[in-house]
Amino acid sequence: MLFRRRDTSRSAPAGRGPEWIELRLEDEIVRVAVRRHPSARRLTLRVRTATRDVALTAPPNVPLPAASAFVERHRAWIAARLVRLPESVPFVDGAMVPVRGEPHRIVHREGARGTCWTERGDDGAPLLCVAGAAPHMARRVRDFLKREARTDLLEAVERHAAALNVTVGPVTLRDTSSRWGSCAADGSLSFSWRLILAPAFVLDYLAAHEVAHRLEMNHGPRYWANVERIFPARRAAEAWLRTNGAGLHRYGAE
Repeated sequence: MLFRRRDTSRSAPAGRGPEWIELRLEDEIVRVAVRRHPSARRLTLRVRTATRDVALTAPPNVPLPAASAFVERHRAWIAARLVRLPESVPFVDGAMVPVRGEPHRIVHREGARGTCWTERGDDGAPLLCVAGAAPHMARRVRDFLKREARTDLLEAVERHAAALNVTVGPVTLRDTSSRWGSCAADGSLSFSWRLILAPAFVLDYLAAHEVAHRLEMNHGPRYWANVERIFPARRAAEAWLRTNGAGLHRYGAE
């Protein structure tokens, strides 16, 4: 059965509250977010790996019942893609989490001093060790990964900025689902901390990608020439992200 609901939130633009459609799939109800876009010409469904949810993009004038009927007609398509989503990996004892592309097994060492660190086990396997009480493990792992990401990104940004003879502004880390990095007009840079999960050359590429925007705030031929001058392997990094990037969002689920 399909249920339709609308929330008339005051914060919604143009008087329209957030909309969603509730789709029952066997023993669970999936909430499909309805996103109105002024340039949309048709209804488009997406099952998003990063946020592990379903979104329907619709033109502004499509009635909600028509959108609901569209979702209902595609229930099998939605169900099949939800099943294919990679399993989430919470930051708990025993979980395998990549650090700079190398799988690390999380090991809880409750009585140890410190917070979080990496080391090699007796068999040489990489470990991500976490001290303290179990309820704090996820936060400590996430904080550690963010610190490592900041260290690597600051080094890469400084190196690429020197190569292009440009200046950059503050560097911030976020957990974005739609982009890996951005460069503002004032030179401030923003990156996803999840790049620390990818191989080092992927993080290095994203740093070069954003720093190059200090010369060209576009993706034209001169921009790509600057990127390839400081990072010749950019196509390999882009290929890795296309194949594996979405999967990085499955780590650290609450």
